[in-house]
Amino acid sequence: MLPVNLGCPASPQENAMNHAGTELHALFERHHAFRMQSQPEFATYEGDHRFNDQLSDLSEAAEDARFAQVQGFRHELSLMDRAALTPDDQLNYDMFALLLDEQIDGHRFKAHYMPLNQMTGYQLSLPHLIDIQPLKAADQFPDYFARLRASAKQVDDVIANLRLGIKTGLVQPRHVIEQVLPQLESLMAGKAQDSVFYLPLAQNMALGEAERDKLGRELAELIDTTVKPGYQKLHDFVKETYLPACRETMGLWALPDGEAMYQYYIGVFTAPGLHADEIHELGLQEVARIEQEKNLLRQKLGFEGTVQDFNHHLRTSPDFVFESKEALWAEYERVMLEGTEKSAALFHRMPKAPCVLKEVESYKAKSAPQAYYMPAPEDGSRPGYYYLNTYDLPSRPTYAVTALTLHEAIPGHHLQLALAQELEGLPYFRRRMHITSYLEGWGLYAEFLGHQMNMYRDPYQHYGALSFEMWRACRLVVDTGLHHKRWTRQQAIDFMKHHMSNSEHDIAAEVDRYLIMPGQALSYKIGEIKIKELRARAEQQLGGRFDLRDFHEVVIRNGAVPLAVLEDQVDRWLVMAG
Repeated sequence: MLPVNLGCPASPQENAMNHAGTELHALFERHHAFRMQSQPEFATYEGDHRFNDQLSDLSEAAEDARFAQVQGFRHELSLMDRAALTPDDQLNYDMFALLLDEQIDGHRFKAHYMPLNQMTGYQLSLPHLIDIQPLKAADQFPDYFARLRASAKQVDDVIANLRLGIKTGLVQPRHVIEQVLPQLESLMAGKAQDSVFYLPLAQNMALGEAERDKLGRELAELIDTTVKPGYQKLHDFVKETYLPACRETMGLWALPDGEAMYQYYIGVFTAPGLHADEIHELGLQEVARIEQEKNLLRQKLGFEGTVQDFNHHLRTSPDFVFESKEALWAEYERVMLEGTEKSAALFHRMPKAPCVLKEVESYKAKSAPQAYYMPAPEDGSRPGYYYLNTYDLPSRPTYAVTALTLHEAIPGHHLQLALAQELEGLPYFRRRMHITSYLEGWGLYAEFLGHQMNMYRDPYQHYGALSFEMWRACRLVVDTGLHHKRWTRQQAIDFMKHHMSNSEHDIAAEVDRYLIMPGQALSYKIGEIKIKELRARAEQQLGGRFDLRDFHEVVIRNGAVPLAVLEDQVDRWLVMAG
């Protein structure tokens, strides 16, 4: 006879845990509601359509109000008894504290005083609406129109923040802003009907002719009377007032409190306690190690000359250039499919959400990175997007396809982030938490998995994988060089060009990215090294009992976590495994 559980009253300790957990999750819900309401564009992106007619308030007063609210959430959290929580909720508590503390600690650096660069800012965020705003039915367009009307205030807020940046010495490098001006100009040019903001209507085949004409007249008027004049106003201010105030120096070291600012970003993007000097040295060691591997492969390929000669050959030979954009697209889709099929053997679970290849929009392609990933929203209304930049075909070499696709799609970002969304019982903020060292470390680790998946059959694809790893190792050197060791932009470009086969355009765009995203580039190698270290530990301890699928499940089953937490989780699993 099987034992029957007749049920027992909860113990006082269990009751206390239930009460404490209920309070904690209620705080999470209030924080979520605050975030959606204060960031309506993000709410739309996440599939919460209650605020589809609103834009974020970018004013200094609104920024101060948001900061006060975050401080309030942190105070509420500090009053809760962490010891009364279940182990899972203790981790939720710690992760929420980390999220709030990073925002509070970073507020002093006033990043919103530098709201424009070639990769982020008003000139890119407003056009991004067409990717996330539901615009299929006629009754959805009024929300879009309301947002376009509200854009005039955002322009004024951005200009006010730029003025505060000038006043306090928090300004971008001149070189960065020189790239923003053409972006603004492209959005001001041409007829309303040719504008990127008109695309949702122009591409909508579901509307009747009368509806299309009526909406078209209203949209064209909005573009001509609000959107384009707003971009003109911002362009004129940037060109005539902001650009002359910009600095010739490149790194954060040149800004007020810049060294402390960079140390803050190092902590956010890697791990607390790491310093720029030790990261720089680690980067030099990794560069030397990977250089040796590249040299061995060069010799196997029978190429005469140095690694630098071979890099130049890869950079300039027409043999590694796609014949057309269509050929490039077909190859990326083929590799994405192969990576998806072969990954199934390495994981217990595969994501339900599909991943779709999408082209980087022309208005931002010139200064955009080679590729990036955009997760699907919580409501599943669209797939995850693997954005591919097709600008300047010679700078998109054939040997980069495999490593890049494994990183961005499956088993990389799409697999990890889509599975995190499927986790049941995990608070919303945990499912979407952006721990960069974990996320990008996983992406680089996914490239490494390509060897096990036999994805680098072509030796040039193998060399491409080594080149991608070298790229991330160079980032450790260059990011710390720019922001701590006072390197010039040209020093950074020369270092990367010496060690990498990427095109000069690609290298310059990468260096410009490090200028405006300090510390972020450090996360890839730091995270990958930790994940590979934990895997080696598990393989050594478990021996023949090691199952790669089990290890991967431990790494991804709690979503993105700090590297120290990940190490603790792997160690607990190993203890339980005996």
